[in-house]
Amino acid sequence: MSAGAVPRHALHTAGLLRSIYIPRTASALAAAMSTYGIPLLVLATTHSTTLTGLAFALEWVPRLAAFGWAGSLVDRRGASVISFLASSARALALAAGAVLLHLHPSGAAAAATVMVLATVTGGLTEFSYIAAETAGAAAGRRAGTGAHRVQAVLLGIDQSANLAGPALAGLLLLTGPPNMLAVITVLSGVAALLALRTPPSPGAPTRAAKDTPSAGLLTGLRTIRRLPTLGWLVAGLTLSNLAISLLQAAGPVLVVHLYGQSTTAASLVWSAAAGATLLSATLCRFVIDRVGLWPVGAACALLASLACLAVARAPDYRSYAALVAVLMAADGGMTVVLRTLRSHLIPEETFGSTLSATILILLLPAPVAGVLTALTPTDALGHVIAACAVLQALGLLFTFTRLRADPILRT
Repeated sequence: MSAGAVPRHALHTAGLLRSIYIPRTASALAAAMSTYGIPLLVLATTHSTTLTGLAFALEWVPRLAAFGWAGSLVDRRGASVISFLASSARALALAAGAVLLHLHPSGAAAAATVMVLATVTGGLTEFSYIAAETAGAAAGRRAGTGAHRVQAVLLGIDQSANLAGPALAGLLLLTGPPNMLAVITVLSGVAALLALRTPPSPGAPTRAAKDTPSAGLLTGLRTIRRLPTLGWLVAGLTLSNLAISLLQAAGPVLVVHLYGQSTTAASLVWSAAAGATLLSATLCRFVIDRVGLWPVGAACALLASLACLAVARAPDYRSYAALVAVLMAADGGMTVVLRTLRSHLIPEETFGSTLSATILILLLPAPVAGVLTALTPTDALGHVIAACAVLQALGLLFTFTRLRADPILRT
């Protein structure tokens, strides 16, 4: 190499920064502000705990319904095109919502507006997420043995967005709902423009063009079934996600009504949790190099189980926020393990469909958590969280015991 030559790894990192990391950052920040900000918006607009839980469910039901379409369309059209279209549509929906809330800041019209926004943005966010994950997994495969490093960076980007997104949404909400929605609109527009820089994702256009959404989802489910290592890990994390989703759905209600804090304090819980997850993802990136995937995953599973059991009995806001941060840090470590396995195991030609099926299974608990929050009295939420924490602990124990001898997780 000549004295003035740029190292190959530096060129590779610069290429990832321009084509993957920067577009992912804009998309993730817009998604985080929308996902966490709209339930806060519902609570601030309607002052109803029932409608807040229902809004959380309405955010996730369209996301689950969109999976068949999302994976099939990403396989057929490519990640960059779907990300551009989804982010553009989300920007238009949020802009319309901002105008309506400016004209009708309260009453039935405002309530209807925020509930519709929860539904529409939920589905569109899923399309952009599947596209971003497909592009990220393709980058991980190109990195070869460094795939877990790429996945750790992507998780770090997501958690950085989750760190800033809820706090920013909560602060903007203090200035008025239309202002919060206007900022998310601008971010969604920026994400749409940056999506055009994402390289085309590999796929099988001829076959995918014949896929229906249901066929694409079935293809993904069959692929998971042929990959028992991935299947066991997804099953365990799905039970874990029931407890985490319940904490997310019930969070505004617990913080505001049980601990007597503000909606901004509720958003700060998840910003702190995202910061802990970001630190965890960075640490796991180096620890996996030394000890492998299984020890890291098993240790994180144990920590997550203990934290979730404790958070159900948190006596005050500070202990609640700290335990949620520990729980999400442990979940972040398990997510690095899952993403690394996904990028290695799933065939390129069916990655979009299989990714959709994987995330569909993982997120099935989210609307259930919203319904549980809507139906459960505030003073009984702790008991429901404790029951879900027990299910989480048993599921993760069984999963990592089953995978202990798997050679893939030993690398």
